[in-house]
Amino acid sequence: MSPRYRTGSNSAGTVIAVVADIMAVILGLWILMYLLDANRANQLVQFVHDAANWLAGWSRDLFTFDKAWARVVAGYGLAAVVYLFVGHAIANRMHRH
Repeated sequence: MSPRYRTGSNSAGTVIAVVADIMAVILGLWILMYLLDANRANQLVQFVHDAANWLAGWSRDLFTFDKAWARVVAGYGLAAVVYLFVGHAIANRMHRH
């Protein structure tokens, strides 16, 4: 790890990027679990679904595709992309200062 990522706003930027990555992974994991028809009675699946629902609350029902899988991929996928884009943009801006 480069020394510039270890101090002040740089470490805060790194934390923001990591949090954005984790949020995107949770959303991506739910999309994968949905597409693979994961057992919704399983506690891990329930946890990931609940977390993804919370994270994608603003985009979950944004699209009205006829197929449920397309709504899940588009709604949760959009949230994942936005979190990655915004989180890393903020982190990069912090790393420059």
